Amino acid sequence: MQIIVQSQMKHFCRLLVCTACCLLPLSTMAQAGHSVETEIRLGSVAMDIPAEMYRRLSPLTKYLSDTLKRPVTLKLSANMPAAIDEVSKGNVELAYLTPVAYLKAREKGEVQLLVKTLTNGNASFRLMIAVREDSPIRRIQDLKGKSFAFGDKAAILQRAVVVGAGMPLENLGEYKFIGHYDNIAKGVANDDFDAGILKDTTANDWKHKGLRILHSSPPLPPYNIVASKNVDAGLLKQIRQAFLALDSKDPMHKKVIQALDDEYSGFVPASDADYDVVRQLIAPFEEKK
Repeated sequence: MQIIVQSQMKHFCRLLVCTACCLLPLSTMAQAGHSVETEIRLGSVAMDIPAEMYRRLSPLTKYLSDTLKRPVTLKLSANMPAAIDEVSKGNVELAYLTPVAYLKAREKGEVQLLVKTLTNGNASFRLMIAVREDSPIRRIQDLKGKSFAFGDKAAILQRAVVVGAGMPLENLGEYKFIGHYDNIAKGVANDDFDAGILKDTTANDWKHKGLRILHSSPPLPPYNIVASKNVDAGLLKQIRQAFLALDSKDPMHKKVIQALDDEYSGFVPASDADYDVVRQLIAPFEEKK
């Protein structure tokens, strides 16, 4: 009898070991699958060198990871069309986009607008045409035949503001794309260009450094955070709340916000209608395609 019991016990133990061995890979696979399913990827165009973009966005991804209790990773795109494709096709769950990029991503992939940025407490910004303080240019019409500085070729909104102000690009003497707004301001101040387009914060900084504002655009909606159409309503709500909870009065939150841009002061709710003014400005450029 004792021999039979011992034999049964050995058989039972072997069965337990075999069962555990079979279940272990399944458990590991389930865990791996869960990790992939719960990861959130934040996309963005590389507006600077990759190392600088990681520096700017890493505090945000860490904050979101801690707040949402799931990994949030950064996935940079080489250019704006690629960034638009990534979120439109659901290759990333979130994306940090320009106003024009949001409109293109919405048209292409039905992305969901989450929040927009605040700059020094303002939920909008203006683009301004600047000239030197001593310039004889007093009206938009005076730009005819003059040299003009833009930032990036991909920044359609800059050109749209100039055309919308009443100056067709073909009526300019010449125009060049020279990068950052500070480059434009310096180029105009140094007499390399007769005029240039600046973001309001840069234009206001240079009003006391020899530049004068010739024209100001209407208030424009700022950069934004969008989600892929594949993100479900429950997670969407959590992500939106995480962004809205960032408070610049909190020292830790301020570091997260200003790592992205030192003029940012937080995030506020956004609606598609906020971007109608941009739709109207860029319409002439869309029709030429």
